[in-house]
Amino acid sequence: MSESIYTAKDRKKLDPDREPRYVLLSRGCHLGYRKMSKDADGTWMARYRDPETDARPTKKLGTFGELPPNKRYDAAKKAAEEWFAHMGAGGRKESLTLADACNRYLESLRDEGRTAAAVDAQGRFKRWVFGKPIGTVKLQKLTHAKLQDWRKALARTLTLPQDKAKQGTGTQRAASSVNRDLVAVRAALNLALRDRLVTIDAAWSVSLLPASNANGRRTAYLDSLQRKALQDAATNEVRPFITALCWLPLRPGAMANLRVQDFDKRTNDLRIRDDKGRGERTIRLPPETGKFFAEQCRDKIAAAPIFARADGSAWSRHSWKLPVRAAVAGAGLPVDAVAYTLRHSAITDLVTHHGLDLMTVAILSGTSVAMIQKHYGHMVASRATAALAGLALA
Repeated sequence: MSESIYTAKDRKKLDPDREPRYVLLSRGCHLGYRKMSKDADGTWMARYRDPETDARPTKKLGTFGELPPNKRYDAAKKAAEEWFAHMGAGGRKESLTLADACNRYLESLRDEGRTAAAVDAQGRFKRWVFGKPIGTVKLQKLTHAKLQDWRKALARTLTLPQDKAKQGTGTQRAASSVNRDLVAVRAALNLALRDRLVTIDAAWSVSLLPASNANGRRTAYLDSLQRKALQDAATNEVRPFITALCWLPLRPGAMANLRVQDFDKRTNDLRIRDDKGRGERTIRLPPETGKFFAEQCRDKIAAAPIFARADGSAWSRHSWKLPVRAAVAGAGLPVDAVAYTLRHSAITDLVTHHGLDLMTVAILSGTSVAMIQKHYGHMVASRATAALAGLALA
């Protein structure tokens, strides 16, 4: 007859033993209790029998020492049954944390050769998951409520500068920025689901959905005179970087990632390799722009950034934010103008003033025709309406 572990009184009578005492909960599912010394809290265990392979993995559930002794059996039984359900649905024995899942996702990106995407995702995980309480939560313990609370905390986080953020006077993060962070975490969790580290996506299927209407049309726009005023108001350190953004429809991050070896001064070909995980592309620069890039590359080694700070390091979104903001203020421009506004303004001019087709604009800017159509298609529609009006007057 097996020894009882149901009541605290029964467990107290047990002699210390390295081997757990198991009781059957259901077919192939056992709950165990191991007592290593007379007075110590025992450890609860779960043992599962796979009906197909006859494998019998075990899992340590803990002591549940935070509960009164008369509540521990029920708590251990509940934890064991959750694990049995996970295993029965095809889940794996190992229990990973959210941080573990994020690291596995980074490894998969690198294995696929998506280096830029891995760098971007790693930066987001460092800011919001690694070293944070949410990162230590086991995947099986993730809940809709926990992820919702974490998401709300992301949205409430104030942007740089840090000195103002500490005083509560920074700017609240845009919904589109939060969406990009959620995409990376959701991708990591979906990979864990595909690999059967978890068996359901109930925790994040709704809680990590992107906010609607967060990526609408870009409305901030600077015309050519305003862009020239911005360049004139910029410091000598950041002016070349701002000028390049005024002249080419690149993302600020892609511009900052350019290296001297990416520019061929003989042909004026500029190779963009690191742009949000998108494929490599080459742009042939016009003579004036090519001359400007050649000046920025002069006397620099091949691996050096084309647009560097005073100390020789590449620009980043944290380092360009303040000098761009200062230049915006110095030029008397709208306060919502940021570095990305220059990309939007360049694309707008290519579509409206220069009449460039959307396919070519998409190639130059490193995005899809669908995205260009979504954000700039209304401009083409306006031109078409004007053209049709001209036919009516003919």
